[in-house]
Amino acid sequence: MVLNYIWVSFFLVSFIIALIRLFFFGDLDIFQSLVTSTFDNAKTGFEISLFLTGVLSLWLGIMKIGERAGIISVFSRLISPLFVKLFPGLPKNDKAYGSIVMNIAANMLGLDNAATPMGLKAMEQMQEVNDKKDTASNAQIMFLVLNTSGLTLIPVSIMVYRAQLGAANPADIFIPILLATYVSTMVGLLAVAIKQRINIFDRTIMLYLGGVSLLVGAMVYYFSGMEQSKIAVVSGLMSNIILFSIIIGFIILGVYRKINLYDAFIDGAKEGFSIAIKIIPYLIAILVGVGLFRVSGAMDYFTGAIAYVIGFFGVNTEFVNALPTALMKPLSGGGARGMMIDTMKTYGVDSFAGRLSCVFQGACDTTFYIVAVYFGAVGIKNTRYAISFGLLADFAGVVAAIFIAYYFFY
Repeated sequence: MVLNYIWVSFFLVSFIIALIRLFFFGDLDIFQSLVTSTFDNAKTGFEISLFLTGVLSLWLGIMKIGERAGIISVFSRLISPLFVKLFPGLPKNDKAYGSIVMNIAANMLGLDNAATPMGLKAMEQMQEVNDKKDTASNAQIMFLVLNTSGLTLIPVSIMVYRAQLGAANPADIFIPILLATYVSTMVGLLAVAIKQRINIFDRTIMLYLGGVSLLVGAMVYYFSGMEQSKIAVVSGLMSNIILFSIIIGFIILGVYRKINLYDAFIDGAKEGFSIAIKIIPYLIAILVGVGLFRVSGAMDYFTGAIAYVIGFFGVNTEFVNALPTALMKPLSGGGARGMMIDTMKTYGVDSFAGRLSCVFQGACDTTFYIVAVYFGAVGIKNTRYAISFGLLADFAGVVAAIFIAYYFFY
């Protein structure tokens, strides 16, 4: 519903501003520009989706191999001890633990098709032990905030869009996204843990979070001693090595588990084809709306006003051009995707704004959508502090993304 209002506003505001430019400033070409924009962006939406069909089929085919080879189970075993500590409200050995861990593991690997069903199943299982059926339990809130923080290790779709738009190195945003989503997840997790009085100094929690933090800290330290001109190059090289190693790891594990790799790949590729086709109408709709908003001048007025306020305090305002993606992300993943593509088209796929918009897209998730789907599925009306803490995680991811992008790309 929120996206509906935003989408309609793109058209109405663009029309009003076009009328003002026509009658008050004599801009006789503004309506021709608007009509041209609708056709151009509809074409762009289809072309991007067409390219996405092939690449998404490839990646989901690889992911299906990993899924059938048991990679989710491997991740589950690795992170299970931590999650048992983070959900003390659930009975020991409750069946929801398995679904929770499987959902988080699938999200980390970018397996949305596997993550959502497991997430809904986890929410239903937690609801069975929830004393107040219309009110979110502590466990359900922790689970939701971990989902909204958007922790994803492999941002496949973002790299695909960058490749389609001609990025020199589509994977150069991999490590920046990893760092930004780490901050988002840590802030969300720690905030909820403190609110629920979970002992974050527990040995198991400290071991897991401390280990991950040391790894991230080592990565930052490594790049801090490097010349600015080399950071993006080395980051891109490391990203490609890591990603290709993951692909090879999935295949090796599949061979070890004696699964039919070819059949698994084909099944995953079919899912990728289906998803890409379904995206076409949504992508065209949002790109046309955003395109009108930009051509009419409304986007420039919007970002200009934000830049003026921020610049008043002496802060560098280069990040403002990518900000629409960050503002849209908590409301709609599709809307944010459209903003990201529009930013890359307008300023350049390898521009600072273009790259930052990608980091924004990967740094957090669609909080309101996740709340509506997960809580709505089990009839929860009182979400308590779930939304505010989910938005807090989103905000932390956005702020981190800005600083990280300046560090890597500016």
